[in-house]
Amino acid sequence: MKKVLIITYYWPPAGGPGVQRWLKFTKYLKAYDIEPVVYSPENPYYPITDETLLDQVPKGLTQYTLPIKEPYRLANLLSRGKTKKISSGIIDDKKQSPIEQLLLWIRGNYFIPDARKNWVEPSIRYLTEIVQKEQIEQIITTGPPHSIHLIGLGLKQSLNLPWIADFRDPWTSIGYHKKLKLRQSAQKKHLEMEHEVLNTADKVIVTSETTRKEFGNITKKPVVVITNGYDSEYTGGANLDDKFTLTHIGSLLTGRNPANLWKVLSELAGENETFRAALQLEFLGVVSQEVIDSLYRYELAPYLKLRGYVSHHQVLRRQRSAQILLLIEIDSHETKGIIPGKLFEYIAARRPILAVGPKDWDAGQIVRDTKTGRVFDYAEHTELKETVYQWFQKFRKGKLDWNGEQFEKYSRRELTARLAEELEWE
Repeated sequence: MKKVLIITYYWPPAGGPGVQRWLKFTKYLKAYDIEPVVYSPENPYYPITDETLLDQVPKGLTQYTLPIKEPYRLANLLSRGKTKKISSGIIDDKKQSPIEQLLLWIRGNYFIPDARKNWVEPSIRYLTEIVQKEQIEQIITTGPPHSIHLIGLGLKQSLNLPWIADFRDPWTSIGYHKKLKLRQSAQKKHLEMEHEVLNTADKVIVTSETTRKEFGNITKKPVVVITNGYDSEYTGGANLDDKFTLTHIGSLLTGRNPANLWKVLSELAGENETFRAALQLEFLGVVSQEVIDSLYRYELAPYLKLRGYVSHHQVLRRQRSAQILLLIEIDSHETKGIIPGKLFEYIAARRPILAVGPKDWDAGQIVRDTKTGRVFDYAEHTELKETVYQWFQKFRKGKLDWNGEQFEKYSRRELTARLAEELEWE
């Protein structure tokens, strides 16, 4: 059985979407004669945690850890709330306090590529022995944080083992990168690191076609798309809501604010008493103040259910109970290639998806291809309103059904089979 070292920052009990991808890959890799060995921090700073995910770690999995010095813990002494927001990727240009501006400037210019940079060199030294001890044949790094790829880079340079760099998100082109208040020298260093990683790794894996094309302009190395996916083994059961519930799972950060959708819902509630009595808007996860203010401005406060962060098991249940699942992305060129991991769990939940995002959005194309919902841009109003009302009418008749097709290729098992193919070297 081939041994593969997986180097990741996010690992249970980390909560949120970042942990799911490789937690699920490790679940299925042994079926393809590949034994994963996982390396992660011993004492990480996770903005959110989910203890229930510990139960999903495969029994008998070999794991190694090493302490990490987290600057976010020191920053907590200045402002716990602001530090948690920045480490979660919540960067609000419009409402930054002086402390938040200072933390962001320090984060962008002194912690390159990110705040976990000081874990790189100790990890390279530690893992050099682990690779020999475990007889590791291949190495995989997954980011963000992209400092994890620098560990792979160091091991590649010293041991010359086959190395795959897995990018769950882009590096210098991701939306929040521009908000880090980078000096010219810091931006140059990011670009140089990105170039070196992409051109030293033997293969690069990305989660969207847009990112594949973008990286193809930087490196001649193979760049392969393996999206995130869904696990079909949920057995908890769930009953559909009696309310016309539109549910959003995960963080609604600054910029993800589809005012056109809020306007449509406000208009329908004002025009139709039956719609008004049935409507419910449910949010599971962090919701930025910008979004909350917008919802209040459109007089949707009476319909809101802000549930905060809940366990992944509860998320799976709520996805299956909702009448409609909301998929929302920032309206910008930089986010076209972002395919939220929740999309695939939405597909597995078999409830209609209402997606609002940028034009030519990769995630929107998946929704269209699988016929799992409808996709709109931020300028659309009339057709969006007609769709919501049509779905409401079906809901009233008990006929708001799901008719997806050709979605099985996004199951975690199928995606792991594709990963296993990439782990076969000539």
